[in-house]
Amino acid sequence: MTISADDSGRVRIVTAVLRDGDRVLLCHRSPGRRHNPDVWDLPGGHVEEGEKPEASLVRELREELGITAPEPAGPPLHEFRTGLVHMRIWLVEKWTGTPVNAAPEEHDAMGWFRTADLGGLRLAHESYLAMLTAVTSPQPRVSHGTGPSACGTAPASRG
Repeated sequence: MTISADDSGRVRIVTAVLRDGDRVLLCHRSPGRRHNPDVWDLPGGHVEEGEKPEASLVRELREELGITAPEPAGPPLHEFRTGLVHMRIWLVEKWTGTPVNAAPEEHDAMGWFRTADLGGLRLAHESYLAMLTAVTSPQPRVSHGTGPSACGTAPASRG
C-alpha cells in the first residue's frame, strides 16, 4: 500500500460516522498503535495512491468493519486539515452487513454510543464531540403539508 498525500504533502485520511438512529459506531484504537493510541475513533484510514477518497472510504469500511457501503454522493459532513493530515468525514446511514471488528490489529473494541455516552469517552480528536453530538441529537421534524401523511419521517434504511 502506498499512502497518498494532497498537493500540500498532507496525508489524506477518510473516515465515517456510521449512524444507526440515535447511535454512532466508534472503534477503540489499540494502546500499541503508533498514532492516537488508546482513544475512541471513527472507522476509516489512509487514501491509497491513485484512489479517490470516496472509493477509499468504501474499501476501509469493508476492511475494518466487514460491511459494504455505497460511495458517498455528497460532500463530507466535516473536514479538517492540520500540518500533516487532511481528513474527510462522511455520514454513512446505509450499509449492508453487520459491523464487526475485522481489523483487531488496529482496534481492540468497538461500540455503539448515544449522545449521553460521548462525553465520558477519550476521543481521538477534540472536534469529534461537537460533531457526534450534533449527529446523534434528535432532529426536528418538519411538516410541509396537511393531514396525517405529511407528518413525521420514515427511519433510514441501511439497504
